Amino acid sequence: VAGTTLQMQVGLEQHLVRLNELLAARGDYVQTLKFMQQLAGSIVLQLSGLPVWQGTSTDLTALAGDVAYVEYYRWLAYLFFFILVLTVCLLACLGLAKRSRCLLTTMLCCGLLTLILSWASMAVDTAAAVGTSDFCVAPDKFIMNQTESDISAEVVRYYLYCDQSLSNPFQQVLTVFQRSLTTMQIQIQGLIQFALPLFPTAEKDLLGVQQLLNSSETSLHQLTAMLDCRGLHKDYLDALIGICYDGVEGLLYLVLFSLLVAASFSTIICATPRAWKHFAGRWPEQPAPPGADHLQRPRLRVHVRPPPSETLTLGSHRLGDGASPHDGGLAVPPALTRSPRSRNQAVLFGGNPRYENVPLIGRGSPPPT
Repeated sequence: VAGTTLQMQVGLEQHLVRLNELLAARGDYVQTLKFMQQLAGSIVLQLSGLPVWQGTSTDLTALAGDVAYVEYYRWLAYLFFFILVLTVCLLACLGLAKRSRCLLTTMLCCGLLTLILSWASMAVDTAAAVGTSDFCVAPDKFIMNQTESDISAEVVRYYLYCDQSLSNPFQQVLTVFQRSLTTMQIQIQGLIQFALPLFPTAEKDLLGVQQLLNSSETSLHQLTAMLDCRGLHKDYLDALIGICYDGVEGLLYLVLFSLLVAASFSTIICATPRAWKHFAGRWPEQPAPPGADHLQRPRLRVHVRPPPSETLTLGSHRLGDGASPHDGGLAVPPALTRSPRSRNQAVLFGGNPRYENVPLIGRGSPPPT
């Protein structure tokens, strides 16, 4: 619009002034040039009546930039948060597998941080989802209230609803522009056809006016397409679908993810002290010093009553046939008094002889066939 207005006010005016000087000998040609000048003035007047939305466009562009900036850092923050969750889960698995108190302590600290971040993320996502849902209940009314000071309600309603019953508020301006431009093209064609053979020096200005009118016609078609409600209304519906359906759905998924993470890490943090106590009861013993092996070995003491017919002398004490095994001596099993080999076997095998020394009937073997 600004470019077309400038062409009509400056470029066309310069060509018409020079043509007035060149065609001054013919009064009918001068009248045609004055008529074209009036048509150019009406076009400029109609274009100046179009609303200027420079401030509104700037605000929307800034809003889109801010949303893109916030969305980028939101995505980056959730990526790091997901990596933190995976790291804490890995620490938990390693701590349980290795029974490491250090890993469990680190996991517990990171788990507390993750729990706080998950609850904060869920709160922010819930607030954003609720606010977006409130906007999606009546987006048309919200937009009309926000733009009532800059744009007329008729124009906003035309683009929001794009109904066939609503007339284009710019239809009159576009119609006058097109009619004036068509009339000027007809007039300049007549001048090129009849005046150019008589005034060859006016060729440059006549062709310049024709080229300017052709470029203005191209601008008119572009302006008509831009002011039509169908293209902007389609973009508006796509934006609403992206915000009210995909956007809200994504926020709900983020809320669900944060809730699951918070519940999982709450369970892990509550179960960590119990696992700590369980590991403390079953903790592997520290290896003993090399010189303390003979001090740590338990002594084997066997108290078995010997047969009455056998005696054993230990130091200055003697057990007879009728003596008691508790009279100050150490009683030895009968198997140990028979032979050194059988005594060693009895000690090694817990008082039982080796399997090959047990009689065949004591092994539980089947009878010979």
